[in-house]
Amino acid sequence: MSNLLSERINRLPISETIAMSAKARALREQGEDIINMSLGEPDFNTPDFVKEAAIKAINDNYNSYTPVEGYVDLRKAISRKFKRDNDLDYNINQIVVSTGAKQSIANLVMALLNHGDEVLLPTPYWVSYSALINLAGAKCVEITSTIRSNFKITPKQLQAAITPKTKMIFFNSPNNPSGSIYSEKEYRAFAKVLEKYPAIFILSDEIYEHINYGKTCFSFASIENMYDRTITINGVAKAFAMTGWRIGYIGAPEWIAKACTKIQGQFTSGANCIAQRATITALDTPISKIQYMVDEFKTRRNLIVTLLNNIHGIKTNIPEGSFYILPDVSYYFGKTIKGKYINNAADFSLLLLEEAKVATVTGKAFGAPNCIRIAYSVNTKKIAEAIKRIAKILA
Repeated sequence: MSNLLSERINRLPISETIAMSAKARALREQGEDIINMSLGEPDFNTPDFVKEAAIKAINDNYNSYTPVEGYVDLRKAISRKFKRDNDLDYNINQIVVSTGAKQSIANLVMALLNHGDEVLLPTPYWVSYSALINLAGAKCVEITSTIRSNFKITPKQLQAAITPKTKMIFFNSPNNPSGSIYSEKEYRAFAKVLEKYPAIFILSDEIYEHINYGKTCFSFASIENMYDRTITINGVAKAFAMTGWRIGYIGAPEWIAKACTKIQGQFTSGANCIAQRATITALDTPISKIQYMVDEFKTRRNLIVTLLNNIHGIKTNIPEGSFYILPDVSYYFGKTIKGKYINNAADFSLLLLEEAKVATVTGKAFGAPNCIRIAYSVNTKKIAEAIKRIAKILA
């Protein structure tokens, strides 16, 4: 019946991360002992101070529709957060609260892109970027990086990728899926290129900013001549272990914020009232209150890097942030393992699920076809067991 569906939905791919997680869940329901390292979801509980704020909101009878762009006092809290953490001045009319950062990105893509526009995607990139761009009728132009460059592109590559059709570029630092972080110096070098093209907009996805291991995260919008055409994306899902609360937000030029509000008003209207009240407390709380999670992620990062580097044929970088690692597994392409011929990263990832009972995601979905993504958002015991299983079938 797919011929009866719209062209739009037929060209929209299924999210590889969600698809792999669904396969892992199905096997687990059949009694298999699956270690799921495919989803980027912290395994911590939401902090008590956030939960207490939500309970208070319920008892205070917050139960009505919310303003499309978000509660005023939440947008004020976001404005304070931008100033405190990023040295960015966004007033409340430049801020829109959405049902997760994914909706924030979708709003922006629909508000700015026309059919035929080109969007530059430095690889690797989050899977939903390309899907949303294609849904808007625009074209993805990948700028390729590899593990040899620590999964980063250069200003020279950026310059070469720009055409008269280029409308936007997406930056994501700390990066999902590689964990790489662009420095202030690197971002300013990109800005030097982009200042020659004032019609190109910049999306700066900073959802993982607080999950970093000693390297300062820099906001692209804080570059003086980039502020008026940069849209800063953030949310509370990752740093505050609030994935299911579904709160994301943008800071943007006011005319773009208004356009995103207009779209959201037709799609979903305002985000959940209780989650918004809890987010005010989350954002106003000192970052030191969530440092225990970051410290644990660093411990897990160190463990998984060490264990993977002991496996012949697997190459890794050292992630500087987020909670993912993107090992290059191309050594195994063209080989037969456990009776299965490995053509590519998708085959390799499926092998790990079926034989090692470890769920990962093919790097092809992230623009990194030689790699797989592993989320180390599970505890150290599960990490150790997962890599032990992988090493056993590859021995």
